[in-house]
Amino acid sequence: MQFRSTGTRLATAILVVTALGAGTLATAPAAFAAGSGSVAGSASAEAAAALPVFPSGADLSGVGATGFLARSFTPDGTTKLLWTPYDGGTPTPLQTPEDGGSTMAGSDVVVLGDDSWNAQMRSLTLRNMADPSAPGVTIDLGALNGNYVAVLSPTSVLAQLTKDDGTAELHVVSKDGATTTTRKVSGLPADATDFFTSAPVRDGVAFVGYETGPADARTGGRALIDVAAGTVSETYSSTESGFGFSNLMFSDSHVAWLDWKSGTGLFVTSVDRKTHEEKQTLLGARDGEWYTELVGSWLVHGNPSTPVRAVSLTSGETHELADHASGSAAAGDGSAVVNGGRAADGDGLFRIEAAEGGAPTVTKVAEAGQAPVELKIEQVHIPEVAYLDKTGGKVSLGWTLSRPDAFLDVTLTHVTTGKEFRTRVNAPATGTLFGYTWDGIIGGVDAPNGTYAVEAEATPLDGIGEPAYQGFLMTVARTNNPHDYTNNGSTDVLARDAAGVLWRDDLLDRPVNGQVKPAQRTRIGSGWQTYKQIEAVGNIAGNEVGDLVAVDGSGVLWHYLGKGDGTFTSRARVGSGWGVYNKITGGSDLDGDGRTDLLATDTAGALWFYKGTGSATTPFAARVRLGGGWNIYNQLTAVGNIAGTAAGDMVARDKDGVLWLYQGNGRGAFSAPVRIGGGWGAFTQLVGAGDVDNDGRPDLIAYGAGGTYVYRSTGSTTAVFSRQSTSLYAGEGAKFNNVA
Repeated sequence: MQFRSTGTRLATAILVVTALGAGTLATAPAAFAAGSGSVAGSASAEAAAALPVFPSGADLSGVGATGFLARSFTPDGTTKLLWTPYDGGTPTPLQTPEDGGSTMAGSDVVVLGDDSWNAQMRSLTLRNMADPSAPGVTIDLGALNGNYVAVLSPTSVLAQLTKDDGTAELHVVSKDGATTTTRKVSGLPADATDFFTSAPVRDGVAFVGYETGPADARTGGRALIDVAAGTVSETYSSTESGFGFSNLMFSDSHVAWLDWKSGTGLFVTSVDRKTHEEKQTLLGARDGEWYTELVGSWLVHGNPSTPVRAVSLTSGETHELADHASGSAAAGDGSAVVNGGRAADGDGLFRIEAAEGGAPTVTKVAEAGQAPVELKIEQVHIPEVAYLDKTGGKVSLGWTLSRPDAFLDVTLTHVTTGKEFRTRVNAPATGTLFGYTWDGIIGGVDAPNGTYAVEAEATPLDGIGEPAYQGFLMTVARTNNPHDYTNNGSTDVLARDAAGVLWRDDLLDRPVNGQVKPAQRTRIGSGWQTYKQIEAVGNIAGNEVGDLVAVDGSGVLWHYLGKGDGTFTSRARVGSGWGVYNKITGGSDLDGDGRTDLLATDTAGALWFYKGTGSATTPFAARVRLGGGWNIYNQLTAVGNIAGTAAGDMVARDKDGVLWLYQGNGRGAFSAPVRIGGGWGAFTQLVGAGDVDNDGRPDLIAYGAGGTYVYRSTGSTTAVFSRQSTSLYAGEGAKFNNVA
């Protein structure tokens, strides 16, 4: 059945909406697809196909040597970051910290910080996207009373460290393993503060701005810094600091920065590094969304309503490079990238590089994304009931999405216990059907029966747009197993050790590589040495999970009601006088009424039948004598219907180690015994363990010092069992004195 959860998913509520179907479903807000556009002119179709895709609707946040960073915003204001390599590799979504931000400057290192304004970042994570699988490097500037200025490498940044007296210093802060080191940059004015930059570090040189001078007449300053030496190599003055709005740029021939003056507007101040000649290049109004980059001796600039232009800072000549662009980013190699378009090439990302003796060259490096395509989960293919015994313990789950470029996070939650299974489903090779086959296991153990919330959240690979969410309810069902205490269909075996501690081993519901294996051992509790015998008796109280009875030293029989989670309720007194019995066995329906019964032999050798009632207070009816002479046997085990006849059967071992089969006649009695075989005296305990291997027939577990084995019932009365190895109790053949 379909359910939808609002806001807090399953943690708050499950709302049943409609019966299961494969119809069209309501989904979360749209996501945006990334496809390839076309390139005209000299570019070939093969070259166009090889270009990566810049997501539609995103902003260019930065470029590195191997890829570019796109940033977009969801309707609720959440920032989405996507790193895309130039070589056609898989894009990598990045997550900004809550209330945090991100920045990069010409290298492949993306800085994720704890504030949306770069200058206020103090807790940093540096991700080297040249190797997206590499762990991030964390730097805590807060511990140094520092703020972020610029990224230098995958393990180091420039930071402003503020001293106790309020003065500031510029430091190189590096992280090596768990050690953080700092190194002061020398050559800056002693009163310099408000360090900032947007320029990439090039050839080991950083370009930073700052404020200096008397408190009532502060002015701006600029400095080129040799990072390796930690010293200032060149300085420049500026009327304004520009902290908070200026864009700093530098090349081999020039330095430049964005300036503004009332009555003049926005302009770029540039300085020739050789002649120190200063120029001003007027842009326009301050609110014009201008972008500016320095490429060699060319100033590249524009805004969304103008062409991309390059003006020579030496000759003054101007060239139009692209028809339009909405933003730009500087690269560490001295080039710049704009997000725009040209008539000959279409829209996308274009790299602008200095050329020897001529105008800058323009090369398309990424295609623009296709028109937005809403990401939806259009169909859900989940059964209302998963009958795992009929499907080999597995269930196929499927979701048809509106587009293939996504991944699906799937969560199955057992509503009663809260146990969870999580997995990620990647896109199929073809089509949009995302399929997953669940093996019915949670945490290495067979998952419990009952209702599951099956939640699927589809996320676009490009990280752009909202995920799509859908939830359904599915019931997991298996055939009842009388030896199951965890309601997961698999056999649980109980064993008491010499210290009186009772343990439960939950077996896997199916053999693994032909061997029955335990999945988990759990301590039930201590103090069980008070009982002469502990016996698993199946469901005698009507709650569909196995129960337990135990006879104490005073001959009182106690009932432990199984709760279905592997534990039991407090014991209930069934009655006294059970000390006359030296053997009891249960867990098999002997009279065909659907309830398990109990058998007991007294010291005189009489066999007594206790019919199960289904009542928790009086689980057994008055006893009925079945006959005498049973003292020739030293062990009786009710094994269920292993011979395929009328009702539950029993096996009995005599003092010579010969095992005999007693087939139930459906009336609480047995037919004449059939000899199974000898050698069974090697075992100290024979346990009717229910259907261990999930073939529809109950089985036997034999425990002893020489090893533990599973004896699979065959359904034949002549060759009753087939022995199978198990790792249950391996090396523990003498550890337990009661196995049930």
